[in-house]
Amino acid sequence: MLMVVFHFCFDLSNFHYVEFDLKHGAFWHYYRYFIVSMFVFASGISLQIAYRKGIDKKKLLKRLLMLGSASLAVSIGSYTQFPNTWIYFGILHFFLFASIAGLLFLKIPKIALLTSLAIIVGYNFKLINMHWLYQLLQAPLHLPVRYTEDLANIFPWFGVFLLGIVFGYYQLADKFFGLKMFTAQSKFNIVFSYIGKHSLLIYLLHQPLFFGIFLLLK
Repeated sequence: MLMVVFHFCFDLSNFHYVEFDLKHGAFWHYYRYFIVSMFVFASGISLQIAYRKGIDKKKLLKRLLMLGSASLAVSIGSYTQFPNTWIYFGILHFFLFASIAGLLFLKIPKIALLTSLAIIVGYNFKLINMHWLYQLLQAPLHLPVRYTEDLANIFPWFGVFLLGIVFGYYQLADKFFGLKMFTAQSKFNIVFSYIGKHSLLIYLLHQPLFFGIFLLLK
Protein backbone atom coordinates (compact mmCIF):
# COMPACT_ATOMS: atom_id res chain seq x y z
CA MET A 1 0.00 0.00 0.00
CA LEU A 2 2.90 2.35 0.72
CA MET A 3 4.15 1.80 -2.83
CA VAL A 4 0.70 2.62 -4.20
CA VAL A 5 0.73 5.89 -2.24
CA PHE A 6 4.20 6.71 -3.56
CA HIS A 7 3.17 6.09 -7.16
CA PHE A 8 -0.03 8.11 -6.69
CA CYS A 9 2.05 11.06 -5.51
CA PHE A 10 4.39 10.52 -8.46
CA ASP A 11 1.44 10.69 -10.85
CA LEU A 12 0.10 13.82 -9.20
CA SER A 13 3.49 15.44 -9.82
CA ASN A 14 3.88 13.97 -13.32
CA PHE A 15 0.51 15.37 -14.41
CA HIS A 16 1.30 18.71 -12.70
CA TYR A 17 -1.48 18.68 -10.13
CA VAL A 18 1.01 19.03 -7.27
CA GLU A 19 4.74 19.69 -7.28
CA PHE A 20 6.62 16.95 -5.41
CA ASP A 21 10.41 16.72 -5.62
CA LEU A 22 10.46 12.94 -5.76
CA LYS A 23 13.89 12.82 -7.40
CA HIS A 24 15.81 14.92 -4.88
CA GLY A 25 13.58 15.53 -1.86
CA ALA A 26 14.94 14.03 1.37
CA PHE A 27 11.53 12.86 2.57
CA TRP A 28 10.79 10.99 -0.66
CA HIS A 29 14.30 9.53 -0.72
CA TYR A 30 13.90 7.92 2.71
CA TYR A 31 10.26 7.04 2.11
CA ARG A 32 11.26 5.05 -0.96
CA TYR A 33 14.13 3.37 0.93
CA PHE A 34 11.72 2.35 3.67
CA ILE A 35 9.25 0.87 1.18
CA VAL A 36 11.87 -1.02 -0.82
CA SER A 37 13.56 -2.30 2.37
CA MET A 38 10.30 -3.84 3.61
CA PHE A 39 9.43 -5.16 0.15
CA VAL A 40 12.81 -6.83 -0.39
CA PHE A 41 13.13 -8.13 3.18
CA ALA A 42 9.67 -9.72 3.02
CA SER A 43 10.50 -11.28 -0.36
CA GLY A 44 13.59 -12.93 1.14
CA ILE A 45 11.46 -14.41 3.91
CA SER A 46 8.92 -15.57 1.34
CA LEU A 47 11.56 -17.37 -0.74
CA GLN A 48 12.83 -19.22 2.32
CA ILE A 49 9.33 -20.26 3.39
CA ALA A 50 8.34 -21.31 -0.15
CA TYR A 51 11.26 -23.73 -0.43
CA ARG A 52 11.68 -24.73 3.20
CA LYS A 53 10.95 -28.36 2.35
CA GLY A 54 13.01 -28.32 -0.83
CA ILE A 55 12.96 -26.59 -4.19
CA ASP A 56 9.83 -27.34 -6.19
CA LYS A 57 10.97 -26.96 -9.80
CA LYS A 58 7.45 -26.33 -11.13
CA LYS A 59 6.78 -23.67 -8.51
CA LEU A 60 10.16 -22.08 -9.18
CA LEU A 61 9.62 -22.05 -12.94
CA LYS A 62 6.19 -20.47 -12.47
CA ARG A 63 7.71 -17.80 -10.21
CA LEU A 64 10.48 -17.00 -12.69
CA LEU A 65 8.08 -16.86 -15.65
CA MET A 66 5.75 -14.51 -13.77
CA LEU A 67 8.57 -12.21 -12.67
CA GLY A 68 10.24 -12.34 -16.08
CA SER A 69 7.00 -11.46 -17.88
CA ALA A 70 6.18 -8.73 -15.37
CA SER A 71 9.68 -7.24 -15.63
CA LEU A 72 9.45 -7.16 -19.42
CA ALA A 73 6.02 -5.52 -19.24
CA VAL A 74 7.37 -2.83 -16.90
CA SER A 75 10.34 -2.12 -19.17
CA ILE A 76 8.17 -1.89 -22.30
CA GLY A 77 5.47 0.11 -20.56
CA SER A 78 7.94 2.58 -19.05
CA TYR A 79 9.68 3.00 -22.42
CA THR A 80 6.42 4.04 -24.08
CA GLN A 81 5.88 6.72 -21.41
CA PHE A 82 9.45 7.72 -20.57
CA PRO A 83 11.74 6.78 -23.49
CA ASN A 84 14.71 8.66 -22.03
CA THR A 85 14.37 7.33 -18.48
CA TRP A 86 12.79 3.90 -18.99
CA ILE A 87 13.10 1.19 -16.34
CA TYR A 88 15.80 -1.33 -17.23
CA PHE A 89 16.36 -2.82 -13.76
CA GLY A 90 13.54 -1.95 -11.40
CA ILE A 91 12.24 -3.78 -8.36
CA LEU A 92 10.68 -6.64 -10.35
CA HIS A 93 13.89 -7.17 -12.33
CA PHE A 94 15.70 -7.31 -9.00
CA PHE A 95 13.27 -9.92 -7.64
CA LEU A 96 13.88 -12.03 -10.73
CA PHE A 97 17.63 -11.92 -10.07
CA ALA A 98 17.25 -12.47 -6.31
CA SER A 99 14.85 -15.39 -6.78
CA ILE A 100 17.63 -17.21 -8.64
CA ALA A 101 20.71 -16.06 -6.69
CA GLY A 102 18.92 -16.46 -3.35
CA LEU A 103 18.50 -20.20 -3.91
CA LEU A 104 22.22 -20.63 -3.26
CA PHE A 105 21.80 -19.36 0.32
CA LEU A 106 18.64 -21.15 1.49
CA LYS A 107 20.45 -23.86 3.46
CA ILE A 108 23.49 -21.83 4.59
CA PRO A 109 22.04 -19.09 6.83
CA LYS A 110 25.35 -18.17 8.51
CA ILE A 111 27.04 -17.56 5.19
CA ALA A 112 23.92 -15.70 4.04
CA LEU A 113 24.13 -13.44 7.09
CA LEU A 114 27.85 -12.75 6.60
CA THR A 115 27.32 -12.05 2.90
CA SER A 116 24.40 -9.78 3.72
CA LEU A 117 26.43 -7.73 6.20
CA ALA A 118 29.38 -7.56 3.80
CA ILE A 119 27.13 -6.22 1.02
CA ILE A 120 25.34 -3.64 3.19
CA VAL A 121 28.51 -2.40 4.93
CA GLY A 122 30.55 -2.48 1.72
CA TYR A 123 27.92 -0.50 -0.15
CA ASN A 124 27.55 2.17 2.53
CA PHE A 125 31.33 2.63 2.71
CA LYS A 126 31.44 2.84 -1.11
CA LEU A 127 33.59 -0.29 -1.38
CA ILE A 128 31.27 -2.16 -3.76
CA ASN A 129 28.90 -1.05 -6.49
CA MET A 130 27.60 -2.05 -9.92
CA HIS A 131 28.82 1.02 -11.83
CA TRP A 132 31.23 -1.10 -13.87
CA LEU A 133 28.39 -3.26 -15.20
CA TYR A 134 26.29 -0.21 -16.07
CA GLN A 135 29.21 1.35 -17.95
CA LEU A 136 29.73 -1.92 -19.82
CA LEU A 137 26.07 -2.26 -20.87
CA GLN A 138 24.98 1.37 -21.23
CA ALA A 139 26.00 1.89 -24.86
CA PRO A 140 25.02 -1.49 -26.40
CA LEU A 141 21.64 -1.59 -24.59
CA HIS A 142 20.98 2.16 -24.90
CA LEU A 143 20.36 2.48 -21.17
CA PRO A 144 19.29 5.87 -19.76
CA VAL A 145 22.36 8.04 -19.21
CA ARG A 146 21.72 9.72 -15.86
CA TYR A 147 18.31 8.82 -14.49
CA THR A 148 15.78 5.99 -14.68
CA GLU A 149 12.24 6.00 -13.33
CA ASP A 150 13.02 3.08 -11.02
CA LEU A 151 16.32 1.45 -10.11
CA ALA A 152 16.82 -1.39 -7.62
CA ASN A 153 20.56 -1.97 -7.53
CA ILE A 154 21.84 -5.44 -6.67
CA PHE A 155 23.94 -3.71 -4.01
CA PRO A 156 22.71 -3.08 -1.31
CA TRP A 157 19.30 -4.69 -1.91
CA PHE A 158 20.54 -8.25 -2.27
CA GLY A 159 22.01 -7.86 1.21
CA VAL A 160 18.56 -6.95 2.54
CA PHE A 161 17.06 -9.89 0.63
CA LEU A 162 19.57 -12.26 2.27
CA LEU A 163 18.60 -10.92 5.70
CA GLY A 164 15.04 -11.96 4.89
CA ILE A 165 16.29 -15.45 3.99
CA VAL A 166 18.08 -15.68 7.35
CA PHE A 167 14.94 -14.59 9.24
CA GLY A 168 12.91 -17.13 7.32
CA TYR A 169 15.39 -19.94 8.00
CA TYR A 170 15.31 -19.40 11.77
CA GLN A 171 11.53 -18.89 11.64
CA LEU A 172 11.80 -15.49 13.31
CA ALA A 173 9.16 -14.12 10.96
CA ASP A 174 6.81 -16.97 11.93
CA LYS A 175 7.10 -16.00 15.58
CA PHE A 176 6.54 -12.31 14.88
CA PHE A 177 3.55 -12.75 12.58
CA GLY A 178 2.19 -15.44 14.88
CA LEU A 179 1.37 -12.73 17.43
CA LYS A 180 -2.33 -12.30 18.21
CA MET A 181 -2.45 -8.85 16.60
CA PHE A 182 -1.77 -10.52 13.22
CA THR A 183 -3.74 -13.74 13.66
CA ALA A 184 -6.93 -12.26 15.12
CA GLN A 185 -9.91 -12.51 12.76
CA SER A 186 -10.64 -8.87 11.97
CA LYS A 187 -11.59 -6.90 8.86
CA PHE A 188 -8.22 -5.16 9.03
CA ASN A 189 -6.27 -8.42 8.93
CA ILE A 190 -8.50 -9.95 6.26
CA VAL A 191 -8.03 -6.95 3.95
CA PHE A 192 -4.26 -6.79 4.41
CA SER A 193 -3.93 -10.55 4.04
CA TYR A 194 -5.75 -10.33 0.71
CA ILE A 195 -3.53 -7.47 -0.43
CA GLY A 196 -0.42 -9.41 0.56
CA LYS A 197 -1.49 -12.49 -1.39
CA HIS A 198 -2.10 -10.44 -4.53
CA SER A 199 0.75 -7.93 -4.19
CA LEU A 200 2.29 -8.65 -7.61
CA LEU A 201 -1.03 -8.18 -9.41
CA ILE A 202 -1.70 -4.96 -7.50
CA TYR A 203 1.81 -3.73 -8.28
CA LEU A 204 1.34 -4.34 -12.00
CA LEU A 205 -2.15 -2.89 -12.32
CA HIS A 206 -2.23 0.16 -10.06
CA GLN A 207 0.01 2.41 -12.18
CA PRO A 208 -1.76 1.76 -15.52
CA LEU A 209 -5.03 2.38 -13.66
CA PHE A 210 -3.77 5.67 -12.20
CA PHE A 211 -2.38 6.77 -15.56
CA GLY A 212 -5.65 5.98 -17.27
CA ILE A 213 -7.64 7.99 -14.73
CA PHE A 214 -5.31 11.00 -14.93
CA LEU A 215 -5.30 10.93 -18.74
CA LEU A 216 -9.11 10.95 -18.73
CA LEU A 217 -9.14 13.89 -16.33
CA LYS A 218 -6.48 15.83 -18.21
